[in-house]
Amino acid sequence: MIAVSERPRLTSVEARLDALANRLLATAPASGARARLVEFAVFVLKQAWACVFGAAFLAVVLAAKLWYPDDAALARNDALTIAAVLIQVVMVLGRLETLRELRVIVTFHIVGTVMELFKTDVGSWMYAADGVLRLGGVPLYSGFMYAAVGSYMVRVYRLFDLRFTRYPRRWITAVVAVAIYANFFTHHWIVDLRWVLIIAVVVLWGRTMMHFRFFRGRFRMPILLAFAGVAVFIWLAENIATYAGAWLYPSQVGEWHPVDVSKLSSWFLLMIVSVVLVTWVYPPREPQGSARGVDRALVD
Repeated sequence: MIAVSERPRLTSVEARLDALANRLLATAPASGARARLVEFAVFVLKQAWACVFGAAFLAVVLAAKLWYPDDAALARNDALTIAAVLIQVVMVLGRLETLRELRVIVTFHIVGTVMELFKTDVGSWMYAADGVLRLGGVPLYSGFMYAAVGSYMVRVYRLFDLRFTRYPRRWITAVVAVAIYANFFTHHWIVDLRWVLIIAVVVLWGRTMMHFRFFRGRFRMPILLAFAGVAVFIWLAENIATYAGAWLYPSQVGEWHPVDVSKLSSWFLLMIVSVVLVTWVYPPREPQGSARGVDRALVD
């Protein structure tokens, strides 16, 4: 049975921003082209707000590539780690994330760092060797890149008041998430089961619809489409990060080139792990009875 709970509360800062935005939007029309433009603008702004941790850290990575001096006393990798920690501290102290959400983000940080240690050891990708804030060949900022995905997931959940119909049982999703995570390691020794796991995801979530609100109206779309969209977004961010030298795949060492599109499948599966972690903080909720009839389908 899907848990039904109260809407996750906005943080105090977000509540004040939301109240200000609602006052500014109070005069917006309820229908017509201008109303649709307003809805779209709010959607884009809320997505940007949900991405604030990842966007801030990606901006720091790009800035370091462009302006960080090669002869600086503090190694570039260490500077990136310190910047990532400061961003996270500001997020919590500035009440942009709750302590409850921070638990998920830290968990995903640990999950990601463990995988980074293994993947760099087997040569899947590599980091620059400078700095002391590292574990083996992995600078500590690497875990924050996974934390950015977790941060987006928990924030988008409450900013868009996400609700779901026909969401699978959480214990089954947990089993699939564990299998996905294990496959990132085991495929180096046995057959790669990623396509079997992708089929399992499609079967498990294939009937699930995601319901969300970003201004006045409620909308719905297949959750698999949302999964795919987030995976594409992460892949685009990965291209920016590798261009900025945050890490490199072996084929990019001589000359940078876009990350192969095959990595989309990896990000799709890793994102499922993040989704499952978030559902243990915010259990999936059914739409309110009055909302079902007025939801507008973005894709059916």
